[in-house]
Formats: sequence, C-alpha cells, structure tokens
Amino acid sequence: MTAFVVVLTTGILALAGLTLDGGLALAAKVRASGQAEAAARAGAQAIDLAAYRASGTVRLMPAQAVAGAQAHLAAEGATGTVTVSGDTVTVTVTASQPTQLLGLVGIGALRVHGRGSAHPQHGVTSINP
Repeated sequence: MTAFVVVLTTGILALAGLTLDGGLALAAKVRASGQAEAAARAGAQAIDLAAYRASGTVRLMPAQAVAGAQAHLAAEGATGTVTVSGDTVTVTVTASQPTQLLGLVGIGALRVHGRGSAHPQHGVTSINP
C-alpha cells in the first residue's frame, strides 16, 4: 500500500506541476509575444523622413529600426533578436520561466519564445489582417 501511495502522490504532484507551471509558461509566452510586437512597432517607426517629405515614399531605415527595437527591448528588460528584411522589422524574444512544482522532478525552468513583426504604413485606412 505504501508504494501505491508514493506513486500516486508523485503522479498528482506531476500533474499539478504541469498545470501550474504550464499556466505560468503560457503567461510568459504571451508577455514575450507582446514585448516582441511592441519592439517591432518601435523599430518600424524609423522611416526616412527626407524621402517621405519629398515624395511621400515610406521607406524604412534598417540601422535605426534595429536600434529602436533594441532600445525598446532594453527598456522593458527583455532580450531578443531584431532583423530587418525589406520594410519589415521582425523581433524574436526569448525568456526563461522558472518552475514552481516541476523543479521537484528536475525541470528548473521552461524557455518561451515570442515573435512580432511590423512595417511602416502610410496612414491607416483599413484593418490589414
């Protein structure tokens, strides 16, 4: 009977750990995605103002876009990578969520990733999917 209780207790703790730590990991993933999207929007604001004023052309300045996105990540205390491809700024945030109960079975942290991208717009006339 004692072995059964030990196995049952271990199983219940593992399921509770999956529930609690899975929820915390999901919340961390949502937070990382929000940070990545906000940083991408901050980077997409780096447009060439001279070209815009001269001809109305919205053109992204890649070096300033990367710097703006990295500055936004730093202000939020997040770490990630920023890439610029054409007129799109893409940010990937990676975070580590410490576990509460899964640490009892040897899983000390869960890694989560969030990704966001943005590109400059010439005015907003409708919602783009």
